[in-house]
Amino acid sequence: MYRQNQIRMDPALYKAATQGDVETLKRLLLDPEDPIALTSTTPQLNTALHLAALHGHAAFAGEVLEQNEELLVARNDDGNTPLHLAARSGKLEVAELLIMRALAWPQDMKSPLIMVNKAGNNAVHEAVRHHKSAVAVALLDADPSRGHDHNERMESPLHIAAREGLVQVVQKIVDFPWVDMDYIPSAYLSGTALHQAVLGTNIRTVEILLEKRPELIDLTDCDGNNALHYAAQNNYPAAVEMLLNKRTELAYMHNDEHQCPLHVAARYGSTEAIKVLLQHCPDVAEMADALSCLLRHVRTAELLNRVDRDGDTPLHLATKMSRVDSALALMLLDDHRVDICIRNRDGHTARSLVEMKFLAGELDAYEMYLLEQLKHQESKRCRKEQLPPILSARRRPLNDKDFDKVVDAYFIAATLIATVTFASTFTMPGGYDQTKGIALHGKNPAFKTFVVSNTVAMCSSIIVIFLLIWARQEPIKLKLRNLLWSQTLTIIACLAMLLSLMTAVYLTVAPTAPWPAYTVIAIGTGSPALFFFVSWIRK
Repeated sequence: MYRQNQIRMDPALYKAATQGDVETLKRLLLDPEDPIALTSTTPQLNTALHLAALHGHAAFAGEVLEQNEELLVARNDDGNTPLHLAARSGKLEVAELLIMRALAWPQDMKSPLIMVNKAGNNAVHEAVRHHKSAVAVALLDADPSRGHDHNERMESPLHIAAREGLVQVVQKIVDFPWVDMDYIPSAYLSGTALHQAVLGTNIRTVEILLEKRPELIDLTDCDGNNALHYAAQNNYPAAVEMLLNKRTELAYMHNDEHQCPLHVAARYGSTEAIKVLLQHCPDVAEMADALSCLLRHVRTAELLNRVDRDGDTPLHLATKMSRVDSALALMLLDDHRVDICIRNRDGHTARSLVEMKFLAGELDAYEMYLLEQLKHQESKRCRKEQLPPILSARRRPLNDKDFDKVVDAYFIAATLIATVTFASTFTMPGGYDQTKGIALHGKNPAFKTFVVSNTVAMCSSIIVIFLLIWARQEPIKLKLRNLLWSQTLTIIACLAMLLSLMTAVYLTVAPTAPWPAYTVIAIGTGSPALFFFVSWIRK
């Protein structure tokens, strides 16, 4: 809906503005019967000047400004001026025209160069956000101080340009002498421009900021992280080395979670960053209570088994965390200096901690594998220790959510088998006699085996489908009974389908190419044996 007091834009004017048709604009303006209003807007409150700026039609924009210069500061529904849209779309010629007009704007009125949209972005913000370096440089040439304005998220164009790796823009902004306001970490959620440069992994922008704004190296984000914490988290060794060359003390500084950059690097598995940190500051390893990535650098078992205030060792901490830390836990587990029998203050070993997550249904495949390895290692290395009981010796009860997942899996498998076997009924191996409509290999024993096995597979899968449909509506005892029958019948259907595959290949391939046919038969015969072997290995 159009807002009140807004004039709807004439379609002819809209078309002329988007196409840059100056002649049509002049004709519409001079129409004696129905002259158009340049103040008219689209539903998004874009004027003709907005549209010309967005599409890069400088001549059209110039003609509009000659008729109504106040449109230079008109805002659309998002608070954008035409200069915002020219900057966002990277239309340099239009942007230069609007900048020239803005520089001539009356000093007692707010300049378009400093106007912001609803997100608090000025035109330079919009240019760097959309990687339009040429327009950003032109805007900074007109007013260099705009590179330091903050939007609603407390981000300046310098922050964004540093993160996006716009070297030319970063250089342009920092070359302008400027005094920053008092830096309050809690207000700057994204940290400083140096933090953003590290996140953007452009070493040149990091280098420029360290050279021109060296004071940024001591500042932190709202969580107490300095730029080295960011480089460690993102496994950015080049930035780690550059920052340490400037200020070695950064390696020993803690964030609000009492983590130094080495802690952060280990938590995120940043092995390359760890190497650089240890090369520059070998003694920093003494600060790490939970760094399994340091195994190759730690000389004594004491550090590997050191406990924190909760009695947790590095292995305890790694098992409490995410999938990445599960991989770290496995690395610790492989080191025989790590004592896996230690209990924390709650009486848990690393194994019992993972079991607690298992009973809560929170484990993924990686953590399930970790649990199996912990149980295996405990049985070998902790025989003389008093350990927590193995809670997961028996599978936890199947709840409704788990039951539905199992049912869905069997249902999909049964449906696929039924579909494939049904299709095989009408595409018999060897084909049909076109005159009599009967199978050509009907008297062959292998064909008879194919027909029987295909029928067994199809009928078994159909029974499974109906059992699973009823299983959702039955009491728990019948649910489990139906599920067990479904499991058995699905196995039968799979084996029967495998047999029908082998007989079909034998019928159609063996007469002309015996060895591929016999190879398929050998593979098919060995598949069940391979399944049982893998299942046995898991135990």
